[in-house]
Amino acid sequence: MDRFDPLIQQLRRRVPQLELREREPLSAHTTFRIGGPARLMALPKSREEAIAAVQAARALDLSPFFLGNGSDLLVSDEGYDGFVIKTGGLDQAICTGERLEAGSGLLLSRLATAAYQNGLTGLEFAHGIPGSVGGGAVMNAGAYGGELSQVLTSITFLDEEGEPVTLPAGACALTYRHTIFTDHPQWLILEAGFALSPGDPVAIKARMDELGQRRRSKQPLDLPSAGSTFKRPEGHFAGALIEQCGLKGVGVGGAQVSEKHAGFVVNRGGATADDVRRLMELIQSTVLRETGVMLEPEVKFLGF
Repeated sequence: MDRFDPLIQQLRRRVPQLELREREPLSAHTTFRIGGPARLMALPKSREEAIAAVQAARALDLSPFFLGNGSDLLVSDEGYDGFVIKTGGLDQAICTGERLEAGSGLLLSRLATAAYQNGLTGLEFAHGIPGSVGGGAVMNAGAYGGELSQVLTSITFLDEEGEPVTLPAGACALTYRHTIFTDHPQWLILEAGFALSPGDPVAIKARMDELGQRRRSKQPLDLPSAGSTFKRPEGHFAGALIEQCGLKGVGVGGAQVSEKHAGFVVNRGGATADDVRRLMELIQSTVLRETGVMLEPEVKFLGF
């Protein structure tokens, strides 16, 4: 008997409506379009299904990996011999006055659109970020001078026992690309609350369109990538350092430093996880040698 058979049996008894997939290709669930299969994937469509999946796994001493939009993730070519819970089905958004409550699987682009549709400002910067609310909350995602920490009010998650807990944003240690959840990957974010301000819908839409145009003109959105490959080093910009070292356009296998923006490693066709990882190591070693700056990956790794 496979070690996942008891979990599959228990989940099919306890939550028969929960979608389960065995040996699911993770290349279909990451923006890099790279990665081998996950041994087992659950795709809950409600808070109750997500809680059941986590509690059942924990009861069998299995630690699930939580996957949002896969926009900051590089998965091994061999895949992941574990249990993945994909939160994309937790995509509800509820607006009450100037507050917005969103499920962790909701894309940040849709969150920004929901705010705009309700005449609320404060999330325009998030419109072009490819991640989900959950992934964004874990990383305190941001762009163009905005960060989720500026508008987050609370985060509800499942703790080690699989019990829901709500923390105010002030208790979540929100800093640059880091939160308390970065240090506790065993916590599944269920939803987040945002406090916004009334705004002029025309001005909100104009700002979203402006930022969208800036992204399209500067970023390689036509090729699969994981967004910014490296975190911004203090006092520098990763893309500028990489370009300064003459690495723009350099490739390893099917992976390439984008010719449009050196801060992105792109899959130019048929790239493997090994291609990407070797290229990232080349970038790090070259930038360190030439500038003395050690670049820290923003991309997370799974299955290595």
